[in-house]
Amino acid sequence: MFTGLIECTGVIMDLRHGDGVVVTVESPISSELSIGQSVSHDGTCLTIIEKGEGWHRVELIKPTLEKTIAKFYVPGTHVNLERSLKVGSRLEGHIVQGHVDTVLQCVEVKEEGNTRWLSFTLPTQHAHLIIPEGSIAINGVSLTVARVEKKTFSVGLIPHTLKVTNLGQVEAGTYVNCEFDIIGRYLFRFWETYNKS
Repeated sequence: MFTGLIECTGVIMDLRHGDGVVVTVESPISSELSIGQSVSHDGTCLTIIEKGEGWHRVELIKPTLEKTIAKFYVPGTHVNLERSLKVGSRLEGHIVQGHVDTVLQCVEVKEEGNTRWLSFTLPTQHAHLIIPEGSIAINGVSLTVARVEKKTFSVGLIPHTLKVTNLGQVEAGTYVNCEFDIIGRYLFRFWETYNKS
């Protein structure tokens, strides 16, 4: 479980293709990680399988590659990193599981003063899970939905978020990982089940 508050970004150094893909990431926190530890990479919960001084490795299986932006990774790609939440820590973002629901495409980027607005496609099958002022995780970053239109929704990014995450590199056409708010999903499931009974 994560909070959506990114600790740092890492850089993909190498990808080894086989049945899945083994990815080597260089980052400021790699040396502090433990083998078997769960770490969010762009919002995807992955297990550390190897580590060294300033680098670590994770393995991505086919379903993960099919469902996330990991299929687009190349050497030099920047990834958002967050270690799992410790019991007793402050939950300053929102509850993020590290289970990516879908991949979305950015359709527009706008600058308004110090705020950068990113607009994404609004998937019809998930539209009920996106509400104004609700929480959403984009590439693992906890964000607030600012606007919901008929076919798109938007989030606003402050300079700090642009500086410490890879969302500053998002342009129109860029694909991102998306995880919807777990509380909203549970509420909708309860409502759906209750109405069928």
